[in-house]
Amino acid sequence: MPQPRKRQVSLQDTPYYHCISRCVRRAFLCGKDSHTGFDFEHRRQWIVDRIKLLCSVFSVDLCAYAIMSNHYHIVVRIDADATTHWTDEEVARRWLQIFTGPMLMHRYLAGVTLTSGEQKCIADLLVTWRERLADLSWFMRCLNEPIARIANAEDHCTGRFWEGRFKSQALLDTRALLACMAYVDLNPIRAAMAKTPEASDFTSVQERILHPESSILRPFTEQSDDNSGIPITLRDYLELVDWGGREIKHNKRGYIPAHTPPILTRLKMGGAPVLNYLSRADQPEFGALGPVSKLRLFAQSVGRSFIKGQLLGKQLCPERT
Repeated sequence: MPQPRKRQVSLQDTPYYHCISRCVRRAFLCGKDSHTGFDFEHRRQWIVDRIKLLCSVFSVDLCAYAIMSNHYHIVVRIDADATTHWTDEEVARRWLQIFTGPMLMHRYLAGVTLTSGEQKCIADLLVTWRERLADLSWFMRCLNEPIARIANAEDHCTGRFWEGRFKSQALLDTRALLACMAYVDLNPIRAAMAKTPEASDFTSVQERILHPESSILRPFTEQSDDNSGIPITLRDYLELVDWGGREIKHNKRGYIPAHTPPILTRLKMGGAPVLNYLSRADQPEFGALGPVSKLRLFAQSVGRSFIKGQLLGKQLCPERT
């Protein structure tokens, strides 16, 4: 039975989440549908543009993305603290970039004198919008709903476009985050849509390679302070992706290649478990990924007695000693 979102997300345990949305119907989200002959390649850019717009509006950092034929992956960081430093006017202007908003709010921003009752209404709205701008469900809702409407209009049909709710997976430490990001960036290679990371169109790894100055992607940093970025270098991450991609391409699950990236040694990650994880199915099988101790703490935080995936967590993210 699907868990309510409040039992899948705990920002006090981790701000990082891997999300997937998949299409219903046989029609493609993007790419060329061999069954109908229609080409939906242009829809990839719709999604990338929408993701980047929302990351500029919400208190959300984009870590990784991959736009596939009938689904997409994103890895995001929710920065709930940032919203507390925004002024009321900034909260309102951000929200009004994606929603029309009531006329009362537009009058407030224009400096019109308001009655005490109108001011109370404005204050209530701002509290609600401030909370939503750091909410994963609202972020995904604002991403999926417009895409569904535009795609349905283009397909001349109505009804569901997405396969129910988006799926989310909490990433509880740096190792889980990096493994998941590499997994997302390697999706086109696993699907034989590209041969190299730099040729993987509509992925974050291609953007990081071709446009390293990109400001929308959360940066890598050599600093261990999580607030400054993802705590490894871009070079290390690209080496991890390239190494994983080479082995997955030949379907050598569990095989440790002669050249294992030094990053795995520094993070105390075994080569075989990482390769095994990178060759898993598209959808996240477990609601969280990380060391067993953090999985148990996460379960307590979201009100669950148990979180599946402890064996994977033990293999991929062994406890640090």
